[in-house]
Amino acid sequence: MGYRYAKLGYTTICEAAMPPLTARHTHEEFKEIPILDKMGLTLFGSNWQVMEYIRDKEPEKLAAYIAWGLKASRGYGIKIVNAGGGEAWGWGKNVSGLYDPVPNFDVTPAEILLGLGEANEKLCLPHSVHVHCNNLGHPGNYKTTIETMKLFEKVQSRRNRQSLHVTHVQFNAYAGTSWRDFETGAPMIADYVNGVNHLTFDLGQLIFGPAVTMTADGPVEYANSRMLKEKWSNQDVELEDASGVVPLVYSPKSFVNAVQWAIGIELALLVKDPWKVMFTTDSPNGGSFVNYPEAYTYLMSEKKRQEIILGFPETALNRMVLPGLDRELSFYELAIMTRSIQSRIYSRPEKGNLAVGADADIAIYDIFPDAIDPSVEHEKVKKAFSATAYTIKGGTIVVKDGNIENTPMGRTYWVNATVPSDIECAMQKDLDVKFQKYYTVSKSNYMVEDAYVPKPVEIATEGF
Repeated sequence: MGYRYAKLGYTTICEAAMPPLTARHTHEEFKEIPILDKMGLTLFGSNWQVMEYIRDKEPEKLAAYIAWGLKASRGYGIKIVNAGGGEAWGWGKNVSGLYDPVPNFDVTPAEILLGLGEANEKLCLPHSVHVHCNNLGHPGNYKTTIETMKLFEKVQSRRNRQSLHVTHVQFNAYAGTSWRDFETGAPMIADYVNGVNHLTFDLGQLIFGPAVTMTADGPVEYANSRMLKEKWSNQDVELEDASGVVPLVYSPKSFVNAVQWAIGIELALLVKDPWKVMFTTDSPNGGSFVNYPEAYTYLMSEKKRQEIILGFPETALNRMVLPGLDRELSFYELAIMTRSIQSRIYSRPEKGNLAVGADADIAIYDIFPDAIDPSVEHEKVKKAFSATAYTIKGGTIVVKDGNIENTPMGRTYWVNATVPSDIECAMQKDLDVKFQKYYTVSKSNYMVEDAYVPKPVEIATEGF
């Protein structure tokens, strides 16, 4: 993984779904990935303690618990997946929308989202809440996505960044009432995003071929396995969340897959400001990150898109707006979507730019933007981005002409947020009860130890 990202010119990655209970293993995997700087987002969206504090209207204790959870997991920020749905899945259920109560907790997904969003700002965390919306993968879910985005108009960011980041929006931009009348919801989402400034999102662009859907959204993976008749693995993480894994293959011959492929591109082209759109395939859910160079050509070349669309079923063409879009992204816009926006949304100004004082992490490609027309010469674009001429990490050449030259150990970024001691002590008493009554590990064995984070970068913040 470290080698392949480095060869593509990437030097920093984020694991965006880390249950606190299994964070130690995440950091074990981080240690095995050379070259790259890493960070992990900690899951809180179906956590018992979180939901109880929100139900009982104890925002200070909630913020204190989040601060403790980030420290325990050495996490960088708050991840929410299908808010409340992980807990519902423990009972074989799901939450159908933002106001469907979570079983046994008397809270709604909307309350969880707002509670965690406000706690995020109380703690002044460098990244906003990172949200996988409810109803992922269901026709008509674009309405839930816009509802979620509108909720966060109420949350005021205390830093120079968004108050909400919505992840892999392609999977949450579906219109229609069933798979029979399924169609794109990208125009509606783009119309809303173009009119506001409090959020960013990433694409989750689909790539045709094999993929593996892996998510903390346990209910959606069960649904995938039954609908596609594929193998399925499921996990329940005690008081914290659920997850699932289902392998699948995306085909251009499938009407549904063809429309999904188009939706990601439509979102990138219909949203006017590239500083709101981060490019991803939600690897490996929409396809592996190794296919990024192929996907870049979709955004930069209408000719390339039309070549692919020719192989689609007629039904699919009637359910998308992509054939009528002639926008083609420039190299400059691509650099923003694949490098610079990440620096901004994670509040890491030393990354994603070439300014004085920035990290000496530089990708050099064998291509001259002024001497090539990516609209027509899209295969040259793909070839150039498939392997750097040089990747430089911290001033050291790690890739030369597509070959690994050096393998330094990357850093791990984590956030140490502090809160007033009286609130911290009160929260810890509540937490002691949870560990004594429910957890299979003791509180003293729960924390990720220093040995698991060999090159840490601690980001200190002060809450309230």
